[in-house]
Amino acid sequence: MQAFVEKSSGVRFIRAIGMNVEQFRELCLAKKGVTEEFPFDENTLVFKVMGKMFALVALERLPPQCNLKCDPDRAVTLREEYDGNIIPSYHMSKKHWNTLMLDGLPPKLIGELLDHSYELVVSGLPKKLKDTLSNMG
Repeated sequence: MQAFVEKSSGVRFIRAIGMNVEQFRELCLAKKGVTEEFPFDENTLVFKVMGKMFALVALERLPPQCNLKCDPDRAVTLREEYDGNIIPSYHMSKKHWNTLMLDGLPPKLIGELLDHSYELVVSGLPKKLKDTLSNMG
């Protein structure tokens, strides 16, 4: 894991940067109703909530990266703010999906964007699936 120094009001903070694929996988699987599978090939791990994709991770890609669903306006803002570390997703709707470079972003931000992706997908589920999800342990 890398680190960078941030100055705020004259105080220096050291912040961690980066996350590996296994750490990302653990965050995904900790969410309610999540399954993992390889529907496309043996190197692209897909995470679904109630059968709907919310995250993908390329297991052999270097640098490590993932694709997450994102609100379109927020997606553009994130791409501008984290230029090169958050980009439009390849082979996905570039309006709704971003690719994150896992080794170039703070873990807290990755977690927040993972939550956002999960919540976007859950909010679009039919009522019956939402009810099933809410009744899971």
